[in-house]
Amino acid sequence: MCVEILIPFSCTKEIAECPVYHPSKEEFEDPLVYVQKIAAEASKYGICKIVPPLISSIPAGVVLMNEKRGFKFTTKLQPLRLAQWDNDDKIFFFIKERYYTIREFEKMANKAASRRYCTSGCLPSKYLEREFWSEMLHGKKGTVEYGINVDGSAFSCSPEDPLSTSKWNLKTLPKLPRSALRLLGTAIQGVSEPMLYIGMLFSMFAWHVEDQYLYSINYHHCGAPKTWYGVPSFAALQLEKIVQNCIYKNEILPLEGEDGAFDILAEKTTMFPPNILLQHTVPVYKSVQMPGEFVITFPRAYHSGFSHGFNCGEAVNFAVGDWFPFGAEASTRYAKLGRIPIIPYEELLCKEAMLLFKSSSHQHNLPSDSLSLRCMKISFVCLLRSHHLARWCLKRATKSATICPKSQGTIYCFLCKRECYVAHLVCKCYDDPVCLFHEREVLNCKCGTSCRIYLRDDILEMEAAAKMFEREEEIHRKVELQLECEPYLWMQNIISSTKQKYIPYCERLSGLNEDNHKGRNAKVKGNRKRRRNQRKWLRTMIESKLEQERA
Repeated sequence: MCVEILIPFSCTKEIAECPVYHPSKEEFEDPLVYVQKIAAEASKYGICKIVPPLISSIPAGVVLMNEKRGFKFTTKLQPLRLAQWDNDDKIFFFIKERYYTIREFEKMANKAASRRYCTSGCLPSKYLEREFWSEMLHGKKGTVEYGINVDGSAFSCSPEDPLSTSKWNLKTLPKLPRSALRLLGTAIQGVSEPMLYIGMLFSMFAWHVEDQYLYSINYHHCGAPKTWYGVPSFAALQLEKIVQNCIYKNEILPLEGEDGAFDILAEKTTMFPPNILLQHTVPVYKSVQMPGEFVITFPRAYHSGFSHGFNCGEAVNFAVGDWFPFGAEASTRYAKLGRIPIIPYEELLCKEAMLLFKSSSHQHNLPSDSLSLRCMKISFVCLLRSHHLARWCLKRATKSATICPKSQGTIYCFLCKRECYVAHLVCKCYDDPVCLFHEREVLNCKCGTSCRIYLRDDILEMEAAAKMFEREEEIHRKVELQLECEPYLWMQNIISSTKQKYIPYCERLSGLNEDNHKGRNAKVKGNRKRRRNQRKWLRTMIESKLEQERA
């Protein structure tokens, strides 16, 4: 652990509070509408707290003991200390081979708190914050237990409970009409299905972002408060760089740069005090969550925290339209790291976009736009344009690239684990399909770059939707800017001199029978010859570039 962390923890006083919202009953009606209403302000803090106008009439303990008979769970042991984070000292949370009922765990947790402070009651939050970080700094062998990722929900099934029958019930929230996760083919525990988190004094959740940069919502059912720390998304990369330089030793980083830090942070075992972030001007905000309160974490917002005593919380993920740009970033990063995505981002984006397109095509006026819809449209157009450009590059650089229809849903790239919903490529050199963004590897194939590109049957309809969205000037401008700033393909740098001949959404690259096009153009033979010459020249350029890289 970096020496500069070892400073007095009085600087935690400098951490500002995140926003707290008190919605009216009318505002509380739809959680996703309300979150989108406050997102412009609240997302600047990474986290926010929502105090609902409704309270649950049936305690979580009653639900877990009476409505879920036989409910038991295991815990993980968490060391109460800071690690050196080198080859000899890393932190792991080990599963304890014991099952607790909720009542047994509460008794154990209260005894542990009484041994430390002669009381199991709540102590002042600022005092416990100092105590927690002091214990983490000076601790040697102390451990706590935490029931992490426990299957189930503590929201009652009773129709008499006002909170459980509202849309804020975490069992139903991810499936609401505005949530993209409603389009998942199967439920994913901990993502679209809630999980419980049952803690004791100083149980902690380490610094992390949600899987694929999703939103999360956490409800505090009962027990002692929790302290939360949050870092907004615009500072996420800065946090990763600080962790790379000040927390982890180079010897344990699997990759260079912040991607290596992200890879270890994703294990959710890295805890360090927020003052290291404050010292490097990273914005950090905190909140003390009480029973009956919600905490929202925004896309790509790092967060961590700890419990003040026995408590029970519940959390689930969700996604609305403004998440899709973050989902695209996560998809690219996961592919770079070879991580299998938790949810099919491409599939959710395409399904959501096509639902909007079909609903719009039957109306004279488009639905009133919003930031959420614009984010979704831009992400969808960028996805379709990048796939189309990839096909254009492959068709011109390979000897034989055949385009065929595909009927499968989402499959995963053999090389990078990227999801392939729109298209994939099959080559004799690989056991399984690969995505279209490995043109360098495909061009090096021993099979002579003979491959098949498989496209979805509805690719023309999807491209029609993208073209319609791109008619909006703001959408077109932002798409062009994003594609220019973030080139998806290695070949884009090589083919810059021929790129002016590229036509987005050209149907020749959509799996149509090329014979249908031949009769439409009297200059087909000349065009064919020019394409052969262009392909030959391009192939020479690519081989030269590959040779330089090998050298």
